[in-house]
Amino acid sequence: MKTNQELFEERQKYIPRGPFNVTPLFVSEAKGAILKDVEGKRYIDFAGGIGVENVGHCAEEVVSAIKDQAEKYIHTCFHVVMYKPYIALAKKLNEATPGDFEKKSMFANSGAEAVENAIKIARYYTKRDAVICFEDAFHGRTLLTMTLTSKIKPYKFGFGPFAPEIYRVPYAYCYRCPFKEEYPSCNLRCAEHLKEVFHTYVPAENIAALIVEPVLGEGGFVVPPKEFLPRLKEICKENGILFIADEIQTGFGRTGRMFAVEYSNIEPDIITTAKSLAAGLPLSGTTGRVEIMDAPHVGGLGGTFGGNPLACRAALAVFDIFEKKGLLFRAQKIGEKVLEKFKEMQEKYSLIGDVRGLGAMVAMELVKNRKSKEPAKEETNLLVKKCYERGLILISAGTYGNVIRTLMPLVISDDELEEGFSILEKGIREVDKRRF
Repeated sequence: MKTNQELFEERQKYIPRGPFNVTPLFVSEAKGAILKDVEGKRYIDFAGGIGVENVGHCAEEVVSAIKDQAEKYIHTCFHVVMYKPYIALAKKLNEATPGDFEKKSMFANSGAEAVENAIKIARYYTKRDAVICFEDAFHGRTLLTMTLTSKIKPYKFGFGPFAPEIYRVPYAYCYRCPFKEEYPSCNLRCAEHLKEVFHTYVPAENIAALIVEPVLGEGGFVVPPKEFLPRLKEICKENGILFIADEIQTGFGRTGRMFAVEYSNIEPDIITTAKSLAAGLPLSGTTGRVEIMDAPHVGGLGGTFGGNPLACRAALAVFDIFEKKGLLFRAQKIGEKVLEKFKEMQEKYSLIGDVRGLGAMVAMELVKNRKSKEPAKEETNLLVKKCYERGLILISAGTYGNVIRTLMPLVISDDELEEGFSILEKGIREVDKRRF
């Protein structure tokens, strides 16, 4: 058996440097919330494949569904010969997504493709070109979704020119308010700013859609005030602009609700899903109002591998797991434990500037100085390193790379959670001491 180092040397030789690796580890097996590397070392997983393994690694129901489907047929292309799992999953997703109206769903392979399709459909339906997105947002790495994404390095640097007719506005990032105001006395200026954009950058009559993450994902798990999304939706409705909720990271139970917009009691016109939708198989969904989804002409949407039958069967198994194992309730309980622990650590370590979260989507933002809020990116990277060396897989986030986010599988046990907390706190203690 080759070691991690030997395999990493092969990775360097055969794979371009562009794809980033958080750790130098190579996995040999994974189950639930536990990983093992090729050298037999055990790791607690607080990353979940970047929010993909909400139901846990290799959930028995998912593995069984994939095996069963693989013995029947693996691929026909839905456009050539249709199959039942695609239809069954579309029905499930239509029923599960917010909105008391008739919906339709289509499937692709990645979150970026789901977003691309949402924008295509919105433009076709409205006969408008412009799209509003947000600062600190992440929507993917294709040309259009990279344009929608806010962070320059590493996602956009050197890859321009970008797609036209994309306009960016501030998100409700209260810890770093772009308007230097305080909530709630700000009167939600960040949302109201959208109306100013109609006069200074792009007229409302030209805007097809506004796309927003209910909680910022790669942007640092920023949870906006409860009035933010409803106010945006109201402004969109007043101006004939479609409201697209990007639930690719927030969706499928991460926040304690199946979809994060449920906390705001709003009904998106279109909603995008991916990541934990199929428990690790490449699958994404674009779901929306019937009249919107039916707007494009026949043949205008699709792709060779979209809605692969193995992935659809895996996703149907994911729905069953949520229903049978009460994972939404479990997500809420995990979130309470993580939030409580992070706040305890915040009181002890000045490195932690902010703690925030919704359900099990919890993060801590690390700063060099709490008053200046200077991002502690180097300290964040060091913390990630110290943790994986001790057996805990963490990943960072944030426009400045200074946020530690938690995406542990929702099937993680309390003992595994506490073990992870112990490793994390030891790492924070060491990194915090090094600063003085």
